[in-house]
Amino acid sequence: MQPPTIRMTWSGPATPAAAARAVQALAGATMGTRWSVKLVAEASALASLQRGIQACLDEVVAQMSTWEPDSDLSRYNRGEAGSMHALPDGFAAVLDAALKLAADSHGAYDPTVGPLVNLWGFGPEGARETAPDDAAIAQAQAHVGWQRVGYDPHARTAVQPGGAYLDFSSIAKGYGVDRVAQWLREQGIEAFLVEVGGELYGQGRKPDGSAWQVAVERPSTDEADESTQAVLALDSYAIATSGDYRRYFDHGGQRYSHTVDPRSGRPVTHALAAVTVLHPQCMQADGLATVLAVLGPQAGMAYANQRQLAAMFVLHDGDGFLTRMTPAFIARQRAA
Repeated sequence: MQPPTIRMTWSGPATPAAAARAVQALAGATMGTRWSVKLVAEASALASLQRGIQACLDEVVAQMSTWEPDSDLSRYNRGEAGSMHALPDGFAAVLDAALKLAADSHGAYDPTVGPLVNLWGFGPEGARETAPDDAAIAQAQAHVGWQRVGYDPHARTAVQPGGAYLDFSSIAKGYGVDRVAQWLREQGIEAFLVEVGGELYGQGRKPDGSAWQVAVERPSTDEADESTQAVLALDSYAIATSGDYRRYFDHGGQRYSHTVDPRSGRPVTHALAAVTVLHPQCMQADGLATVLAVLGPQAGMAYANQRQLAAMFVLHDGDGFLTRMTPAFIARQRAA
């Protein structure tokens, strides 16, 4: 996913009564980015809440990071052909969701895309400045294929078929948001807004009775540009964005996006700059944003409308951008 293109907005408590239940702010580091949580809680509880949130996200990293050699995911990726791996609950939940998205999108989404992501310089093996040749692409693509993963959802095990390399970078942050939200509910926190690297989930109301609001920024190569594309209320909803306008490399007069199409083995070449998805579950919003980013403006819009997804597409249009929204997204925007 891209650097954050979604901003939280909040004006603070309006009355002394509201101030007694003020919005508190917590933050930290995870998954190569930052997390932040706004929540309605007593100040005395903040230290334990900070530790608990960080522990939730550290658990996600320990299970699903391709950058950590000792993670459960890295051990699976290094496994010998035919080896069976018992999966922790979180890992199993994310793999199950990823494989279902792969099947539903006919391979436009594929959690085994890791060899191609690494080949194009967008993974832990490091960046590159030139495009790989056809032979290298074909070699990497030979290891890609979600159907190869021998996943048993009942036993929560996965068989390494040999050379499979799972990459959850398009869905793990969303799962992390969901995991934190679940943990906060278990602690009795009823109102909160969770953000991890630009993916957000909001629940409940602020002390003044208003919903948590987020502003979706217009795409720009200038990170200081914070012009607003849309304002949305999050009450038991998540939002995630995927796009090509900040993470890419240029070679030979062509831009290569970090969004790699598993079906072609190459970065996407369509006009879609970014896509934002609203969904009750952040893991799904995260993964679906990637599905639509791979499918592109036409096929992505058809896919979203067929499933009544709330999605906003931003297309390159000369030196500017063109925005298209699904009916479900327009309805959510009007409810803000």
